[in-house]
Amino acid sequence: MSRIQDIQDCLKEHGIPGWLFYDHHLRDPLAYRILQFQAPRTPSRRWFYLIPARGEPIGLVHRIEPTMLDALPGKKQVYSSWQTLQTGLQDLLTGLGAVAMQHSDLCEIPYVSLVDGGMIDLVRSTRTVVTSSADLVQHFEARWTQAQFDTHIEAGKRVDAIRRAAFDKIADALRHQRSLTEFEVAEFIRRQFRDNGLFTDHGPIVAVNANASNPHYEPTPERAAAIRPGDLVLIDMWAKLDQPEAVYYDITWTGYCGPKPCTEILNVFEIVKGARNAGVQFIQQMVSSGTSLAGFEVDDVVRGFIRDNGFGDYFIHRTGHSIGTDVHGNGANMDNLESHDTRAIIANTCFSIEPGIYLTPFGIRSEVNVFVAESSAMVTGEMQEALLTL
Repeated sequence: MSRIQDIQDCLKEHGIPGWLFYDHHLRDPLAYRILQFQAPRTPSRRWFYLIPARGEPIGLVHRIEPTMLDALPGKKQVYSSWQTLQTGLQDLLTGLGAVAMQHSDLCEIPYVSLVDGGMIDLVRSTRTVVTSSADLVQHFEARWTQAQFDTHIEAGKRVDAIRRAAFDKIADALRHQRSLTEFEVAEFIRRQFRDNGLFTDHGPIVAVNANASNPHYEPTPERAAAIRPGDLVLIDMWAKLDQPEAVYYDITWTGYCGPKPCTEILNVFEIVKGARNAGVQFIQQMVSSGTSLAGFEVDDVVRGFIRDNGFGDYFIHRTGHSIGTDVHGNGANMDNLESHDTRAIIANTCFSIEPGIYLTPFGIRSEVNVFVAESSAMVTGEMQEALLTL
């Protein structure tokens, strides 16, 4: 099946008359990936490409860049002046009534809000309703093939082994009273990634005590705490196989540098674990029953568990993010905090569940990856069930 036919089938399924792609100066990478199209040069003028749910696609290009869309099927119209751009766009959209664009009302889903407000105004001036392409985008961007799922499982095995080795390294240094810093552990993980055929574009996070209360902390040679007895250590690590189209595996575990953590640390860990498990179980129940499920609903369940246990003000980020060839993918996020993600969770997609509680002296997060199939959902790797004692 051609990509155009696949897009048209998706439009029919969602009841949307057409999908209007638009770009200027490579501002919308989603358009190029979804259309499987590479511009022959950086567009210095605006181009439009309409795929109707039925019928032939049609493009609108500037007269000095008339071949910009030649790699795509369908006839092309040209414009030169701003007046002919507007009339050309009017002709393109006549009779449709509505089109999807990379837009989200009130920027509710910022990950797809790539078309500027002025262009949305221009399209609406043709008496065409603009609807968000968010659900369409994840159909083409977030679903994994079987081969990609296999790369994720293999990456998970390697990353989990490296995670165990990293905590063993910390335990060994403590046992022999050797100095060790957050940055040295991070460097160890990066070397292990390289040696085991894994790739990551940044990270990992290795954070001690108060540093673990900063969800995006990363140690540097100049800013790295020593790891000592009595410390809490959080490791957040993500990687994928170093091969084309591989997808990421992304986890967070925590450990305590000693035999007996204090009651406060144990209590927070149990609440975070309970919230994580509540989210996973909710997803599994909904998927197995065939009930439609949106990202914000998962966030509500996980956040509600933490709130009910008295720590709602200390869970300061979304519950989880889409995972793909980028560690933060373009599918539904488990989010009703940073954004109200109304996208449906669809089959053959994967995302993290990673609640955290961030107090002044320490922070704890527990992260797993959940893959959703047609009628089931699974955690794809190992789950931390108890705080590690190192």
